Amino acid sequence: MNSPIIQLLVLAGIAVFLILRLRSVLGTREGFEKPPVAQQGRPAPARRDFEVIDGGPDHDIIDHVPEGSDSADALARMKRVEPSFGVGDFLGGARGAYEMILMGFERGDVDELKPFLDGDVYEAFIDVVAQREDQGLTIEAEFIGVREMTLDEARFDDDTGRAEISVKYVGELTSVVKNAEGEIIEGDSKSVKKQKDVWTYARTMGSDDPNWQLVATD
Repeated sequence: MNSPIIQLLVLAGIAVFLILRLRSVLGTREGFEKPPVAQQGRPAPARRDFEVIDGGPDHDIIDHVPEGSDSADALARMKRVEPSFGVGDFLGGARGAYEMILMGFERGDVDELKPFLDGDVYEAFIDVVAQREDQGLTIEAEFIGVREMTLDEARFDDDTGRAEISVKYVGELTSVVKNAEGEIIEGDSKSVKKQKDVWTYARTMGSDDPNWQLVATD
């Protein structure tokens, strides 16, 4: 047997060996490949993107009041009348209004606050400031910040469009009361005190005036 034939037989034997070896490791395939048994019946992977569901909960509301509560219903009705209204935006404004109105009252600068106060609240502030002046008292205060703030209650009158939102505050400030001689008769300028208030703001939804007014303090 000549050399070329021997070489072909050797190569053929090697090829058969490799084919058998590969089949024992990889298996055979017939037609369309079936998925591994372990994967059959396995649930489809969960989608990781977030879908917006029409009619779903409004987190601008339920992030601040319990879902299904009277306050949540009132806020939803406010939004139907005025779609641009946002609860989060309102609370951001209410935070700034608290400092502005509180410090204006402490310092006796009530006239500057008139556009932000209901008539009755304005008159009550004026009376208190006048009593201080009659007694020769002055208040020196420094606002530290709002420690806590939550939406306490919301109400809406469908007939008039009047909306009322009550906000509960816990503020921090320093305050001293001085007499006519400049002597401190109450408070400590170095002592930070907490002040708890519940203020109610009102506005007619859908009106051209975007400003809320303080209508009650507690």
